[in-house]
Amino acid sequence: MKLKPTGKLVILILVLGLALGAWRLWGAIGGKIAPGAANTASVDPLKANLPALTNTGSGDEIVNVPMPGTAPGCTDKPPVRLLGYAWNAQMGMLFANGGAQATEGSLMCKNGVNLNFARQDDNGKLQEALVAFATELSQGNANPEKGTHFVTIMGDGSAAFIKPLNDALSRIGPEYKAKVVGACGFSRGEDKLMGPAEWKSNPMASRGGVVAGVLRDGDWNIAQKWLGDNGLKTNPDEKTYDPDALNWVNASDYLDAAQKYIAGYSEDRPVVRNGKPTGETKHIVVNGVVTWTPGDVNAATKKGGLVSIVSTKEYSSQMPCIIIGIDKWCKANRSTVEGLLTAIAEGGAAVKGNPSALQRGAEVSALVYHEQDANYWAKYYRGTTENDATGQPVELGGSSVNALPEMLLTFGLVKGSANLFAATYKVFGDITASQYPALLSNFQPADQVVDTSYLEALARKSAPSKGEVVKANPTFVKSAKAGTVTSRAKWEIQFDTGKATIAPGSKQLLERLSRDLVIAGNTAVELNGHTDNVGTPEKNMALSESRAFAVKRWLENRYPVNFPENRIRVSAHGSGQPLTENSTPQGRAKNRRVEVVLEASGK
Repeated sequence: MKLKPTGKLVILILVLGLALGAWRLWGAIGGKIAPGAANTASVDPLKANLPALTNTGSGDEIVNVPMPGTAPGCTDKPPVRLLGYAWNAQMGMLFANGGAQATEGSLMCKNGVNLNFARQDDNGKLQEALVAFATELSQGNANPEKGTHFVTIMGDGSAAFIKPLNDALSRIGPEYKAKVVGACGFSRGEDKLMGPAEWKSNPMASRGGVVAGVLRDGDWNIAQKWLGDNGLKTNPDEKTYDPDALNWVNASDYLDAAQKYIAGYSEDRPVVRNGKPTGETKHIVVNGVVTWTPGDVNAATKKGGLVSIVSTKEYSSQMPCIIIGIDKWCKANRSTVEGLLTAIAEGGAAVKGNPSALQRGAEVSALVYHEQDANYWAKYYRGTTENDATGQPVELGGSSVNALPEMLLTFGLVKGSANLFAATYKVFGDITASQYPALLSNFQPADQVVDTSYLEALARKSAPSKGEVVKANPTFVKSAKAGTVTSRAKWEIQFDTGKATIAPGSKQLLERLSRDLVIAGNTAVELNGHTDNVGTPEKNMALSESRAFAVKRWLENRYPVNFPENRIRVSAHGSGQPLTENSTPQGRAKNRRVEVVLEASGK
């Protein structure tokens, strides 16, 4: 399956990055065994600076939509194969297809695409299928029978997926590289870090915890971001135990991760502190998990005792479900690619606008995933809170689908919007590279692994209205009510002395901040301004407010779509809350800061 929080406060600490996914794929291409951690010392994860979208509909607004049939349709068209995880973000695409193969009356057939979907949860096999396809294509078969035309994966894991894949494809020829051509939906809560409730109210309590999950994968990314936001350490070496960090038990997939928690997996490990062995041995037991549906449901119903610490409900733009194909074939079959994306967009609009379409998509999900029934997939597509095996309420599931406005917003193709994919691609690529340089020492810039020309063609034919774009983003209302504080970020944004003018050297830092806030898109932002003690208290209060407003204006001017009215609030504290003594230049510099508080309050 794919390796892929509601009035809560997330206060971000700066650092850059979060990790990417699926270590298995490194062995799948090139025959290597994935190396272990670069060193045994626990580290502070690079902080993640990301963008935002939210679930903009779940079948509650009635729109007339024709239902696809069940018999095979458009069999006169050449087959187009797509392999993907079991993931509710694909609900719109599956509705558009009507079955495993495009059916009579389906949106796929309407748009001239005879799509065949098959579930594949192993990233290595997804890569191998693309290589097999490209190999046959290079041998002169214009529509290869081996491998697959397209795969879907998690966008935050795409740097780790694409880098070794394109290294292998480059041996066939530069025109055969893999490229992202679109996105069919987002995880909106189902991907999560689950842990004891104490971790949520007091993140420091997670030190010494043991979490099961697929290392360097999308759900691991969520935990890395949360740790970075809270100034906590992660132990990248799954063979040791660090009592001052969050520790990891590697799992074969997201269901195995949940099962390790359910079974109370344990083992003995040598203890380390600051990367050095202490000579002690610790008997560890898994007490947390990173997973997604049905893994979260399994952990809750079969054992319970965990809550959602943080998820893609808050980090709402972290995990787009992206579509990857071979560049040469896509360019030679542009009308088919555009037809595929058109059908997916129309299917997404249908699922968001008609309960019957959602139910039909859920029926197809049960059919092609070979797991559970339609009611199960529909329920956890919407997301729900239910009592676990211990009677404790826990948030489960939650995904969304893309219509054309969301597709365009994902890739920054709407004026004034951030490129959500580029942000999550870089942030989490940087995290993996920082902790596992032997795995991902470098990767291509986002603009070299994406071709947006297909979506741009759709936009020229049917550009969404301003109202549709606004509806596709979270909305924010003024509220004095605060949620649970889960992290606090101190951004050392420099200003000209005694002024609210942002120093030129801080522009790169602001870009990082914007990426962080864009990824955590389903959150309201509070900017808290602080100064040193130079000057009178009255002047410092006014200066701290002006500086916070300067950051607010910068963000709103940079990406007005992602920072709409009421998303950002300003609070001034002057010199009243110093972090350290003001007796030295270094101390005063540390006290001149902006703290960023995030509160999950999007629609």
